[in-house]
Amino acid sequence: MSERRRLSPQSVPDEAESERPDEGIEQGKRLIRIADDKGLSLAQRIANRFYLLSWKTPIHGRRLKGKYPLKLLAVPDDEIPGSAHAGQAVRAGYFLFRGLKQPLKTLDFEQLDVLPPFADYLHGFHWLRDLATVATREQAAPIAEAIMRKWLDAHADTPSEPAWRADNAGWRLLFWSAHAPLILSSSDLVYRSLVLNCIARTARHLDRGADKAPIGLPRLVAWGAIVAASMLLPGGAARKLFGEAGLKRAIDSGLHGDGGIISRSPIDQLDAIMLLTMVLAVYDVRREQAPPFLKDALGKAVPALLGLTHGDGGLGNWQGAGAIDPAAIEAVIRASRVRARPLRQANHWGYQRLAAAGTIVQVDAAPPPVAQLADAGCASTGAIEISDGPQRLIVNCGGAALEGAFMPRDLAQGLRTTAAHSTLVLNDSNSTALLPDGTLGKGVTEVELNRQETDNGSRLDLSHDGYVRRMGYVHRRLLLMSGDGKEIRGEDMLTPAARRKRPVKLPVQLRFHLAPGVEPTPTADGMGALLRIDHGATWQFRANAGKLAIEESLWTDAQGRPHGTRQLVVTTEALPGGSTIGWLFKKVG
Repeated sequence: MSERRRLSPQSVPDEAESERPDEGIEQGKRLIRIADDKGLSLAQRIANRFYLLSWKTPIHGRRLKGKYPLKLLAVPDDEIPGSAHAGQAVRAGYFLFRGLKQPLKTLDFEQLDVLPPFADYLHGFHWLRDLATVATREQAAPIAEAIMRKWLDAHADTPSEPAWRADNAGWRLLFWSAHAPLILSSSDLVYRSLVLNCIARTARHLDRGADKAPIGLPRLVAWGAIVAASMLLPGGAARKLFGEAGLKRAIDSGLHGDGGIISRSPIDQLDAIMLLTMVLAVYDVRREQAPPFLKDALGKAVPALLGLTHGDGGLGNWQGAGAIDPAAIEAVIRASRVRARPLRQANHWGYQRLAAAGTIVQVDAAPPPVAQLADAGCASTGAIEISDGPQRLIVNCGGAALEGAFMPRDLAQGLRTTAAHSTLVLNDSNSTALLPDGTLGKGVTEVELNRQETDNGSRLDLSHDGYVRRMGYVHRRLLLMSGDGKEIRGEDMLTPAARRKRPVKLPVQLRFHLAPGVEPTPTADGMGALLRIDHGATWQFRANAGKLAIEESLWTDAQGRPHGTRQLVVTTEALPGGSTIGWLFKKVG
């Protein structure tokens, strides 16, 4: 299952305008989501269950035995800063994760009573980076060692989930190595030996389980850790060959050719870049030449991520992500040492970027990720975000993947809906169904896309079949942005699908969620609004059909904290013969 979405060429209309030669824009593409998208099969779940049970057997225990390493051969640099806020919390005596607290005094790694993402943060030892960001070695080592001893007491002997799940084990090995001075400064030789042996055991565990991790980020992390272990533990020549081959397979299956991760999540994309950067740091500290495929993958992943940045340098709210802070993006890109421009067209990853004179439009131009690849996939096909310089204008709600103190689970699930995105909603239904178990069901399987670039601006034409099977309508969205970035015109069209039963009249809502700090003032005719951005420009919105209302909405930041805002909602009807809603955003001051 290395590829779940493919591209096929389509004919380009004769009247298509010529594209700019430096844009690299491919015209006429069809993106297809394979229909077999039902999550893990019963056989796969049973096989996985037996694999986990095997961890408790003497056979698996013998596989983890081997030579006790006396030291790490090197300590790679971790140039990516952690969260100072989270690091100060650890120094103050508690873990802090998305507003949730876990006191160190009552920390019990055998019975962690925290949300799964919080548990992953603890078992993956991501907090070591946060602690190292705010404390010297002398200040941090006693804290880190005390927590390390608790983890070893609970999990060093017998692997179990989630502590030894491949991605948690992989991150843990990487953070243990990069921050070894914090966990190996003790004069207790028995403790030091136990830590080093556990690092070696983790590497052997990953040797046998990396390919069983889900494709995408989990498998990348597992194989990346194997490669790191091969250069940081003695006698790793054979493991290095094995690990590099596995990492290449993980990259080929987990990243699209344009550099985007297959889960379509900006959070996963950022973590993948961070992972590859940490692996390259191991090559650097050992003064070894990294394989070309590794640098090539990083060279493609960075511009793909930059394609989802707004004028403020932060990320858009796509596929469950919040607006990740510009400083965090800058730090990871700087550590990667990749210098690149934002990728304007990521056909495989599924995002389009229109940019002119400081105005940026981001578009979700693909089917949602398949069930096996994303925990917080969103029914957002066709949605847009708009920014004007450093100010955001139109956003999506975001935050579905950031469950925590500020983001209860029910709200997180609601933020995966089509209505939580800036696009058209037909009959108050999602373009791709959200099932009770949290997976994505039937809906968008095919997106047709055509893009053209000229000196006068950009034109993007996309359509999807998310409403065809249930309601008989194809949704087509046409976007045109002027060359000076001051006008963004759109048309949302609902047309009867060929070879389907005749559709009936249905209600339509066209939603545009406003960024925080954007104050809407409706016009007297009920067809438009003035949008004043705090410390920024004024934009005008107009629609040529339906009735405009201004309703409450929310926007999620990088910590999963919702912020109250407003949304423009144009209400009209879909007609059996087809209907069109035209709209315009125009910069007026």
